Amino acid sequence: MSKLAWRRTWFQVHKWIGLILAVLVIPISLTGAALVWHDALDEAINPQRYAVSGGAMLAPDAYVAAARAVLKPGDRVSQLAMPEHGGPVVVSAASPPKAGARGGRPQGGPPPRTQVYLDPPTARVLEVASSNGGIVRFLHVLHGSLQIPGGWGRSIVGWIGVAMMVSAFTGLWLWFPMVGKWVRGLRWRRHRNTDTNLHYLMGFWIALPLFVLSLTGAWISFPAFFAGLSGQGAGPRGGPGGGGGPDRAAMMRARPLEAPAQGVASVIARARPYGQGAAVRSVAWPTDLTPDWTVSFAGEGVAQVKVADDSGSARAAPARGQGGVARLMRRLHDGTGMGIVWQVIIFVGGVLPAALAVTGIIMWLRARGWKKALADKQRARRAAVAAE
Repeated sequence: MSKLAWRRTWFQVHKWIGLILAVLVIPISLTGAALVWHDALDEAINPQRYAVSGGAMLAPDAYVAAARAVLKPGDRVSQLAMPEHGGPVVVSAASPPKAGARGGRPQGGPPPRTQVYLDPPTARVLEVASSNGGIVRFLHVLHGSLQIPGGWGRSIVGWIGVAMMVSAFTGLWLWFPMVGKWVRGLRWRRHRNTDTNLHYLMGFWIALPLFVLSLTGAWISFPAFFAGLSGQGAGPRGGPGGGGGPDRAAMMRARPLEAPAQGVASVIARARPYGQGAAVRSVAWPTDLTPDWTVSFAGEGVAQVKVADDSGSARAAPARGQGGVARLMRRLHDGTGMGIVWQVIIFVGGVLPAALAVTGIIMWLRARGWKKALADKQRARRAAVAAE
């Protein structure tokens, strides 16, 4: 196949990927850009949650007691999260299963949690909110599954990531000038229309970041497939990480124990020797599926600690999702701990695909207009010849 034939083929692939997926790519891209700075966005939208009076900390039992005072009957505390950068303490609680749920458990995705935001120095309640409510949560679900339930949305987003990898590759191919050196492609005026020039230049500068973001997004959507490719093996029921036991969905639906044998302060004290001096980041309660408490410490390379609820014995355990290719893919995708430069790059990598979709549609509509005008002229010419 000649170079021109290849170019025509890739042009058709690139064009139809852009046209078919434009409506979906725009919300996925823009929500991804917004969620790069999730914490700052949440604070801007919900300032009442972050109206703390200082950074001094109380005993963990004080936060649990304050949260229980405002929880509904039947709610069970599931997690205590400590602030990272001067924010609130957050206590999460699981609600009782709704009546009529199969097997006494809700069906579908993870059940909502009630989150109680507390002032660290006083344990004063700042806000009580549902984990499934609010604008930021809506953006997360829209970005990850297009608000489509039942796992279908996550798969659709994953396949969009695959399509966008192809689009980035074909777009870079089409960017290369047909004649002359490649630096000619960096010129602004390659075309008489501003939107076309924008499409060329934005497409070039965003091609590599877009490919990386699309790859990592597909990786997150299809963890079992990519875990096999990377040699990490599949976890329980196809999840990455191995280890047997209940699958992730069942773990998220598990009910915290109503009256654990160990207290949260005792659990933290038993876990601290394994924390390498790091601050406690969170404590997860034992459930009807996992009888251990889980204490997580701040910092890279610090193990989680499992504390048995019956005996109080503690042991170090690898943090779920920490290390390995899967963890790197997620960090590359959302920018967590990757520094401001990469965060800016992926923010731009979320905004520009939406702009590329808009300029691509404009170019397609203009081309249709040209073709229609040319066809009208040809029909008029044929009609004039026939009338002579």
